[in-house]
Amino acid sequence: MEFFPALTDDHRAFVARQPVFFVATAAEGARINLSPKGMDSFRVLDANTVAYLDVGGSGNETNAHLAADGRITIMFCAFDQPALIFRLYGTGRAVLPQDAEWADLYAQFTPLAGTRQIFVVAVSEVQTSCGWAVPFMTLERERQTLSKYHAAQAGTERLAKWAGRTSSIDGLPVRVATVLPDGGGA
Repeated sequence: MEFFPALTDDHRAFVARQPVFFVATAAEGARINLSPKGMDSFRVLDANTVAYLDVGGSGNETNAHLAADGRITIMFCAFDQPALIFRLYGTGRAVLPQDAEWADLYAQFTPLAGTRQIFVVAVSEVQTSCGWAVPFMTLERERQTLSKYHAAQAGTERLAKWAGRTSSIDGLPVRVATVLPDGGGA
């Protein structure tokens, strides 16, 4: 196990090759949330800042937990060679389409249908470990189910659904998007 104060060029290259990552958050009195992510939605912005595009799904626990507590862990693991588990520890926040910094951040991503927010993480520590028990697996293809669902849904319908989801499953408040982003929201 090794710790680093920031992402190196080798770390960036590893992250860029990974098709999936995992996000973990928690808040006092709430359950731990651990979610897999994909869809070419992760970006390294600089040595201590990363961000990922969040597409609406079943819940919005990460938004609620970050507003309440701020702590976040992001994990990547190699399913090929060389074996590696890679964690980013830090504090995060949600940036929504109505926020002033949205346009600059959103320009870093390929638009995705159903985008509701971008999570920005200030990385305080990077950890690597062996990953020797992680199985070998290959990516067959990305699932298109969520993209197709959002592409078939009217933007006004999506906004109305999000407007009704103002709390997490544990009752914590959630800040919701009130406008759709250009290019990926329709």
